[in-house]
Amino acid sequence: MLNVQRRSDVLAVLLVTLLLAIVLPAWLDSFRLNLIGKYLTFGFVAVGIVLTWGYGGVLSLGQGMFFGMGGYMMAMFLKLEASAPELPDFMVWSSVEQLPAWWQPFHSMGWTLLAILLIPAVIAYVFSYAIFRKRVSGVYFAIVTLSLALTLTVVVVGQQGGTGGANGITDFRTLLGWDILSNTAKKTMYFIEVAAIVLVMVLSLAIVRSRFGKILIAIRDREDRVRFSGYDTAHMKAFVFAVAAVLSSIGGAFYSLQVGLIAPSVIGVVTSVEMVIYAAVGGRLSIPGAVVGALLIGFLKSYLSEMFPESWLYFLGAVFILVVWVMPNGLAGLTDHLPWQRKARAARS
Repeated sequence: MLNVQRRSDVLAVLLVTLLLAIVLPAWLDSFRLNLIGKYLTFGFVAVGIVLTWGYGGVLSLGQGMFFGMGGYMMAMFLKLEASAPELPDFMVWSSVEQLPAWWQPFHSMGWTLLAILLIPAVIAYVFSYAIFRKRVSGVYFAIVTLSLALTLTVVVVGQQGGTGGANGITDFRTLLGWDILSNTAKKTMYFIEVAAIVLVMVLSLAIVRSRFGKILIAIRDREDRVRFSGYDTAHMKAFVFAVAAVLSSIGGAFYSLQVGLIAPSVIGVVTSVEMVIYAAVGGRLSIPGAVVGALLIGFLKSYLSEMFPESWLYFLGAVFILVVWVMPNGLAGLTDHLPWQRKARAARS
């Protein structure tokens, strides 16, 4: 059984890699490929949601806040590089006379990358461990994360002089002197992003196939039994939640590079809920499926909004309902019909 599952996982990762690295670049022009790069940033978040929700049983409706953290930290570095030695334009418009102290470290690319990885991880672990220690879980944890995402959105919008307010941070053109607006740079950035998402899929599969992953599944199914066996379930759930936060932050950083801006809308409630939908459509127990789900929903949002500008949200809602109704296991459930999967089910019976 394990070998069958591993073979399916490896095949799925290879197919997704082939699609992203060869098929789409050969088929799409620079503009459309850049759009795929934008959708792919949400694939990082969707993989994290599969780890926490699918395997850990922890549903977060606030992953947008970690996505926004990574996006804003990368945007701060890019904005400082673009405006140096002057203050960023939105600070000048807001009558800010001196660069805030918390902006100062983002003059350094090394610090920026470290912050993108560490700050969301620390915040996510400390926050979630305190919650899980009180044995708060299920819908209550989801509501808490949703509230935090809403609160962070209000804070970001209210801090016009430090965050750009409702407009966010925009108008950056270079990364370490490299023109990131050219078609060549965008294509290079796309392949870097593909390499990163493939690495994330491989590492995530290693986590769920490890001993820790098996314990995580046991916590999802019967947390009380795992706790009675001597495991610190709060620590384990907090750890996987921190991993998901880091993945979301990485996705946010790529988003700033791909789109060229970051705004409070990517932190908010609507975006955070959409991120869960990506994982649900792809299959909440499938890591490669989460990436495909993010790409599919992103494509449908763009295509339907172009074809039906007045009513595209209704079409998108119908797609969500249809997938949940017809394919409760998401797109990954279609692999159940593969020959070796049928043999595996027959062996179990």
